[in-house]
Amino acid sequence: MPRMQRGTVVAIGWRAAQILEGGMGGARVLARLSASIYVSVRGEMVWLGGPDAVLHARAVLLSEHPEPAMCLDGTPLPVPGRAIQAWRPDPLPRDPASAAAFRSGSARLARRAASLGQPTGFGARVLGAPLAFPLTAAAPLADTLADACRGEAPERAAAAAVALLGLGAGLTPSGDDFVGGAFFARAALAQMSGDNADRWRLAASTIRTAAARATHPISATLLGDLLAGHGWKPMHDLVRALACGNDGAAADAARRLSRLGHSSGWDLLAGVLAGTAP
Repeated sequence: MPRMQRGTVVAIGWRAAQILEGGMGGARVLARLSASIYVSVRGEMVWLGGPDAVLHARAVLLSEHPEPAMCLDGTPLPVPGRAIQAWRPDPLPRDPASAAAFRSGSARLARRAASLGQPTGFGARVLGAPLAFPLTAAAPLADTLADACRGEAPERAAAAAVALLGLGAGLTPSGDDFVGGAFFARAALAQMSGDNADRWRLAASTIRTAAARATHPISATLLGDLLAGHGWKPMHDLVRALACGNDGAAADAARRLSRLGHSSGWDLLAGVLAGTAP
């Protein structure tokens, strides 16, 4: 079995730091991609990426890119000590004015979405373009989800979301990412204003339960994080910038998010904008 050249840990997400407190003994590879490796450690998932990967609560970024052929050999991964502080997004402001700014800023960003680049996946929906195969038939469901968010109808939003799970190709299907983006936005709004927070959390729980049987386990885990309000760093940067009325920083965060994966970034962004539909 080949040994894994791990390099040095240069950044780590807060959830990964918690999971790896006991090292990586008994770790099991879940998936090897071209630029990352997903690993189960005592039943919890973390993923290893290179120094330029996008930070996430479960991410461990290494000084050297992990190679797809690498296998874990039982040697513990060097976990950073106090010299490297785990990344955790700053808490959101807790006031209705910030929630209102988040909504209005999202609407302005949607109107300028063409400046972010060529959309993929559900990103086409942001520009009012038809969805491409295999998402073509999902347009009514995406519209229903956005309408339910607009109308503060979490039960209807959950029903549409469950129907979207598993739709599309890849490790995290487009439907999962779109749903995750929408409910990430709803979790952020709940933190800022508290409106209907319990009902939206119940809706998120319904989706989390359905995802266990409707999609890939890795995608279900990442979707579960989004439902709880934990996403990739550009998503947190985006929400904060919009809530503070900083359109320039919001556009920068949206561009960084849109570059995530083949279509995941655009799917997530489209979901965030659907979740805050005015």
